[in-house]
Amino acid sequence: MSDEVILEEPGRPEEEHRFPCPQCGADLRFDAQGGQLMCDHCGYSEAIEGHGGKVAAINELDFRAALDAQLPDAEMEDIRISQCPNCGAQVEFDEALHATECPFCATPVVTDTGTTRHIKPKALLPFAIEERDARKAMSDWLGRLWFAPNGLQEYARKGRKLTGIYVPYWTFDADTKSSYRGERGTVYYVTRTVMRDGKPTQVREQRIRWSPKSGRVARFFDDVLVLASRSLPKKYTDALEPWDLAALEPYRPEYLAGYSAEGYTVELDEGYNQARDYMDAVILRDVKFDIGGDRQRVHDIQTSVKDVTFKHILLPVWMAAYKYRGKTYRFVVNGRTGKVQGERPWSAWKIALALIALAIVGGVAGYFAAQGQ
Repeated sequence: MSDEVILEEPGRPEEEHRFPCPQCGADLRFDAQGGQLMCDHCGYSEAIEGHGGKVAAINELDFRAALDAQLPDAEMEDIRISQCPNCGAQVEFDEALHATECPFCATPVVTDTGTTRHIKPKALLPFAIEERDARKAMSDWLGRLWFAPNGLQEYARKGRKLTGIYVPYWTFDADTKSSYRGERGTVYYVTRTVMRDGKPTQVREQRIRWSPKSGRVARFFDDVLVLASRSLPKKYTDALEPWDLAALEPYRPEYLAGYSAEGYTVELDEGYNQARDYMDAVILRDVKFDIGGDRQRVHDIQTSVKDVTFKHILLPVWMAAYKYRGKTYRFVVNGRTGKVQGERPWSAWKIALALIALAIVGGVAGYFAAQGQ
């Protein structure tokens, strides 16, 4: 018995950021290990201005100005993208490229000749591990999935290449001040006498004394991270965290040489709403800490938010997509740390064999136990 896995190799959906080699004319690519542009054809290398040195301050953008469409023209760009009809990913394309496969789900797509106005990326984390290292991390991870179909093990053994993709995120900063009303609970114990089996028995009971409490808390939120893509399962991208955002580099197209870049599909206002959900949860935790005591009740929180700023950033992910029984599954690898997450199908016959083996072992153990008696 076997489980068929259809392996899909993504195309090259991002061809815009090309840097020709001055020696041979081939395309340079960003070398993650060396932190420079490199030509795989002739070995030429070229440093990226500012890389590895003191990082310049990355300016935040005003959130309200962006909502009112009043950002400076320098912060906007017109890009030509195609939206995948299956997963919704928006991937940037070169003008000369008219058809390819979606790198997120391996669905054939035809590019749109129109352009879309987007907020420019402000910063990115460059890839820090090469494709071979990401593939090894994925292969090691796949090797531990015993109940996966055999095709997955074959996928790892054949060494099919992963696609390097910069995934879009928003970060938000905000200064918050909150006033609250609630109650502080203090635990105490009382001893009382009850009748048990006709005899008086003393029991100790826990009780809570509640007292009103109100106050204020304040917190400045820095770089609240929100995924700006709908094409990858959020539970897997969340599991790739933490990201070393302190190492963000100002955006330069050289870092994208040889890689793909996805356009954001979660708009700025929706991203801010997700960031606020996170902020509100942290503020609630702060309020409970401020109330103190053994228990807390929170009746009301009023929060004022000022000086909201944001950045559009790109984070590096190595990815592979495959299909099994008509459904697309994906692996994602953190392009900085090599941490792996992914989806996987279950092999029904492997599970059946394991259950049969378990039943046989249980039967043999039961037989010998009965013989010993």
